[in-house]
Amino acid sequence: MGASSLPSFIQVMPSSHEKLSTHQKKFQIGIPTRDTQFSWSFSSPPSCKVLHKSLPLAASIAILLWSSPAHAGFMSGISGLESVPGPQLPQIDFLSRRNEENQKMYAENDARFKSSPLLKKLLEQSESKKEKNRKEIENKYCLRGAEWGVGDCSAEGMTPDEREKFIAMLKQRVEESN
Repeated sequence: MGASSLPSFIQVMPSSHEKLSTHQKKFQIGIPTRDTQFSWSFSSPPSCKVLHKSLPLAASIAILLWSSPAHAGFMSGISGLESVPGPQLPQIDFLSRRNEENQKMYAENDARFKSSPLLKKLLEQSESKKEKNRKEIENKYCLRGAEWGVGDCSAEGMTPDEREKFIAMLKQRVEESN
């Protein structure tokens, strides 16, 4: 690889007093300007390969770290069309009166329904069923825990006879709640 086949800004410079192999030659990359020439020296082509591989990564990191946050553009401070009030539509009297009458009728029906004895009865039944269902589920889990020997209802410290009586009592509770 001779100096003539390289671009003009890359020059191969052999060492002053010994002949070097291709991998040991110094590469000098210079960017000519009007007054000065900037150059970077690399000791061997493998480091040049490292540079070629790491340069895009370094550039990407630099762009990510030094870029300003994205903005929505010049329209970001302007609210959308939905915030602009539309034209005032003409009011039709009989529709306005009808709407007011309907709103009043709906409010009266809601108040009557909320104070009805049927609704009160249904709410009471719901509360009682809620408590009954909670106790039923609690009994089922207690029975399961006693059979498996885990949880609050565990029968671990009991004798086999006490354990059988305890589990029978829990089964009876579960059957009664069903």
